[in-house]
Amino acid sequence: MSTPAITPVFVRLKLSLLRNGLRQSGGRKAAYITSAVFALLFAALQLIGLIALRGHAHAESVVVLAVAVLGLGWAVMPLFFPSGDETLDPTRLVMLPLRPRPLVRALLTASLVGIGPLFTLCLLVGSVVAVARGGAAFAVGVVAVALALLVCVALARAVAAANVRLLTSRKGRDLAVLSGLVIAIGAQIVNFGAQRLGASGLGELDPAAEVLQWVPPASAVGAVHAVSEGSYGIAVAQLALTAGGLVALLALWSRHLTRLMTSPDGSTLPSAESAVRERSSTGLGRLLPAGRTGTVMERSLRYVWRDPKTKAAWVTSLAIGLIVPVFNAWQGTGSVYFACFAAGMLGIQMYNQFGQDTSAFWMVAMTISSTRDAYVELRARAYALLLITLPYATLVTVLTTAMLGDWRRLPEALGLSFALLGAMLATGAWTSARFPYSIPQEGYKNVAPGQTGLAWISIFGGMMAAALLCAPVIALTIWLNVSADGDDWTWLLLPVSTAYGAALTAAGLKLAAPRTARRLPEILAAVSKG
Repeated sequence: MSTPAITPVFVRLKLSLLRNGLRQSGGRKAAYITSAVFALLFAALQLIGLIALRGHAHAESVVVLAVAVLGLGWAVMPLFFPSGDETLDPTRLVMLPLRPRPLVRALLTASLVGIGPLFTLCLLVGSVVAVARGGAAFAVGVVAVALALLVCVALARAVAAANVRLLTSRKGRDLAVLSGLVIAIGAQIVNFGAQRLGASGLGELDPAAEVLQWVPPASAVGAVHAVSEGSYGIAVAQLALTAGGLVALLALWSRHLTRLMTSPDGSTLPSAESAVRERSSTGLGRLLPAGRTGTVMERSLRYVWRDPKTKAAWVTSLAIGLIVPVFNAWQGTGSVYFACFAAGMLGIQMYNQFGQDTSAFWMVAMTISSTRDAYVELRARAYALLLITLPYATLVTVLTTAMLGDWRRLPEALGLSFALLGAMLATGAWTSARFPYSIPQEGYKNVAPGQTGLAWISIFGGMMAAALLCAPVIALTIWLNVSADGDDWTWLLLPVSTAYGAALTAAGLKLAAPRTARRLPEILAAVSKG
């Protein structure tokens, strides 16, 4: 008895999932259509741009690197966007009598349906046209495009199958929230690379392309260029390497599918030993002050470590606060004052303190019965933030100063960072009480619907107020730098600015405490909205 083919069934299933998803709401349909139009428009522009490279001396380096980056994107896509394609989760099929090989073939075919594969196809076709010369090269290009496309899709599927238990757990969803970090770092790297290329030309890409042309899927495009140059042996080796990579990915995918279909899910069940160890661990509490202050600090630090949205905000701020001054110093175009960016990025974490608690804030509100309680609560949250921010801002400032070799300005740069941090703690405490807003726990939104205005007032209004509060320190710094004898006294900027920042923090907490105590019902209603 012959087994019916399941590949057409899975293709129809993919189309049905797509169609039914668009029927859920008009907003989702509009978002999908808009994103599809922009993706296809960008793909068309990419195709035209790659074709325009035809005949350029460094066209091969550009297309090889582009295809390599494309393959990397397919590899990380399942980690950061696990909910983008429901068919990425093969555990939904464990109850069906399906064998791994037919299942791999069916899922691979179904994976070719969508905007992503179409975008990839356009880029691959443009890459082949850019480097192909002659009928033989175009013939090899057809095979190269097919192999490279299949490698990209199989790579995404293999990564998803290998990590599906993690991606469907609570901790795995943290990866999706942390995608903003990857985007931020990637944007800075692209900016740095574009500046280097603008100064040195596309020849800077040649060394990297020499290596990546032997790494699938970029090796497929390298084979097309090799045929154009008459190096048929190299072309065969590169095509064979691409085909071998595809076979290895399919085998890895099939192996993980078999394991998923036949083994129980124990990824989210901690062992008894680890559970006992976690319950008995009180190391963090021992290092913190006793009483309410230590309890609030420990709670705030645990939010940073465990809550996905809070963790994403902190990690992104830590990364960007380091990348901006260090990358500018690396290029030789930065200033030691850019190190203040680290303090500014982390100071933002003081804003909307109660919104970070979401609906759980009612438990905190039950413990606040006086202005004194509100003051201790806000002070402890500021202490928890300082526990991370002070050493981090110091480290970034010293690192930036060392890269620039401008040690004379270290005291004033560090003093400005501490003053800015103190001003942001002060304004953050006040705006947390005056303009609280809710942070949705699900999805990628950081502001509940209808509260965008509150968020803008809280963050940007508070930042402008912090900048104004720092004006005396900035004016003193400028005066000492332009004064004839000012260089002998710039070292005073560190203690003076630090004391000024501490005074601002204390004043901000004192002003915010009575408002917090009076507005507890309004704050609770605002932060529980999402």
